[in-house]
Amino acid sequence: MSRAPAVVMDRVARMCLALPDTTVRPAHGAPAYQIRAKTFATVMDDHHGSGRTELWIKGAPGAQREWVDSGGGKYYVPSYVGPTGWIGAWLDIDVDWPAIGELLVEGYLIQSGRRATERQDPVALLSGILELR
Repeated sequence: MSRAPAVVMDRVARMCLALPDTTVRPAHGAPAYQIRAKTFATVMDDHHGSGRTELWIKGAPGAQREWVDSGGGKYYVPSYVGPTGWIGAWLDIDVDWPAIGELLVEGYLIQSGRRATERQDPVALLSGILELR
């Protein structure tokens, strides 16, 4: 298995940080993207020597199974956080950027809290991060 090029990881970082009030901090040696100190996405590179690059994203209830079942091998249940609904996406294969954008916005909104979510337009957020290259 191969690891994702730096440009892929950079694109994920730019997409996450383009979401309002997002910060990044290291967590277990990996960048964790947060809104109000709640992580919504983490990039794992060579996690436990896997040789792969993964993106873990907070998922809505029931969303994990849908993504994994319909994703053609691009999405999976990640270790540790998978049992709580997080969705794993491989970044070292053909990345579906619109889908990654959708997942990132969903995770961001889940972790933002109800009041903050009510003030956000998910379509505008998605449009904004997908414009980044």
